[in-house]
Amino acid sequence: MAFFSTNTRRIVKTGFFNFWRNGFVSLSSIVVMIVTLSVIGGLVFLSAILNSTLTEIKNKVDINVYFVTSAGEDQILSLKKTIEGLPEVAEVTYTSREEALVEFRQTHANDEVTLQALDELGDNPLGATLNIRAKDPSQYEGIAKFLTNRTSLSAGSSSVIDKINYFQNKTAIDRLSRIIDSANRLGLVVILVLAIISVIITFNTIRLAIFISRDEISVMRLVGAEQSYIRGPFVVAGLMYGAVAAIITLILFFPATYWLGGATQNFFIGLNVFSYYLKNFGQFFLILVGSGALIGAVSSIFAARKYLKV
Repeated sequence: MAFFSTNTRRIVKTGFFNFWRNGFVSLSSIVVMIVTLSVIGGLVFLSAILNSTLTEIKNKVDINVYFVTSAGEDQILSLKKTIEGLPEVAEVTYTSREEALVEFRQTHANDEVTLQALDELGDNPLGATLNIRAKDPSQYEGIAKFLTNRTSLSAGSSSVIDKINYFQNKTAIDRLSRIIDSANRLGLVVILVLAIISVIITFNTIRLAIFISRDEISVMRLVGAEQSYIRGPFVVAGLMYGAVAAIITLILFFPATYWLGGATQNFFIGLNVFSYYLKNFGQFFLILVGSGALIGAVSSIFAARKYLKV
């Protein structure tokens, strides 16, 4: 155990020494890893923004049931009572034809052409509406199907329901969900490509470091040094490349997210990336340091295995 501890200390010490001695080699690897880790972190931010946007949109979705102008108020209120009895429904708001007309006029108060056309009709062309909010966004589809079935059942007579707007909203949500899934898949591909590039470049820089240390390696082989003892310092140096690159990337994210925080909050439905970064700093630390260390270690192991022939 004491021998193992002594060897481990020597390996770590030599790895640190090689890291500082081969300054240009270390800098090259770190710069490439910073680019890769920045993209990884950026894609984490992008995924959070897109998922937050989708969640907010889902939470703001409701169902509006539009009635024909000939629908009687008693029929509408009867349907309202039925809908309120559904376990999925949180709230149902009734807007009469007269209230809908007042709201329409207020919305188009500055549009004289529209108001003039409305006056020329001589009659209120708007029907009453029911606004339905579910207890959970996932329950809207069931409510919409319930309303559609009622509409279908009453098709033989004259249905009082003119239109249900949920299905248009569902189409938009499904499209946004597909876009987010595609963006996540594309992001994964980008991460893999950049990780491979980082491994290749780090692989070659480790190869250069091995070449620089070829005389020392020859001496260690002559005196019978174990394979792990020769390979170990290069793996330690690779881990340091990744750790240093991750720390620099984390530091760079502070001013970048602070500068972009207000813009993302205004544009992406309230998500401030700076606040998100601070709140999830531990997660970012683990992802970036872990990714950097993995890339550095894998590159070093492959380089040592191929070019040391041990």
